[in-house]
Amino acid sequence: MNKNRDIKYVPVLGIQEFRKGQTAGRKGLLYNELHGERHIDKPHKHDFFIIVLFDNAKGIHTIDFQDYAIGNQQIHVLFPDQVHKWHIEPDTTGYQLMIDRGFFERFAPYFRFSFTNYINHPVIPLTDNSFNLLKYEFDAIKDELQAAHSLQDIISARAAVIAAIVSKAAEDIFTEAKVFQSTPKLAKFNLLIDQFFKEERFVAFYAAKLNISANYLNILCKKNLNVSATQLIQQRVLLEAKRMLQSTDLSIKEIAFELGFVDHAYFSKFFKSQTEITPTEFREQ
Repeated sequence: MNKNRDIKYVPVLGIQEFRKGQTAGRKGLLYNELHGERHIDKPHKHDFFIIVLFDNAKGIHTIDFQDYAIGNQQIHVLFPDQVHKWHIEPDTTGYQLMIDRGFFERFAPYFRFSFTNYINHPVIPLTDNSFNLLKYEFDAIKDELQAAHSLQDIISARAAVIAAIVSKAAEDIFTEAKVFQSTPKLAKFNLLIDQFFKEERFVAFYAAKLNISANYLNILCKKNLNVSATQLIQQRVLLEAKRMLQSTDLSIKEIAFELGFVDHAYFSKFFKSQTEITPTEFREQ
């Protein structure tokens, strides 16, 4: 593969590109309001975090190729490098915080679960109470950003409250989070997959890192997650393949190489076995 050639990406948008339309903001953080119909037809990525609080809302938000219905009183959490697009219908109202990586690190610990859980479940329904609490904090951040001498410590504290409320609201839908909390080996396995999935496909590699047998790791996965250890690895490979097919102009052969497949044919066979379509057909959708 020619590593020196230019690779064209589907837009990876930086936070600065949204400053022109901001309702309020400062370095590292923007607050925007969403009113009415909006469409993003072409998938793209951001290099920053987004938290969207929908009030009265309807539409479809596609995150990492999964369609989520936009509804009333929801929170949507989007992490850097996730591919997304949306179709927001008229009469929708929402509030959006765009947060760069540096600022996010100040309050990230208040997201009580692993980031993987939020990535896997980016849309969280809210009770009336949770929605009202979040709306209060969003409004307070907007007011502080618009103040003549806004204080970052106040904004960070309110962002931490938002993270805590979101985490509390997510408890009921993060079923695998409870599994990971009660089974630390699975939580560690999940982190190892993220680290090594491009190079290592065999369960034995991960089991050795965890100081358990491959058979026992597979038993843990099937008992607690209803999938095999191999399937967990394959799911992560497939997600990255989809992201690369949509967000780069690398050839199928080059993507196969990047993901550690021995050849183009083996990658195409794997992709079709998982999705029932070829990589080329997926890219042309």
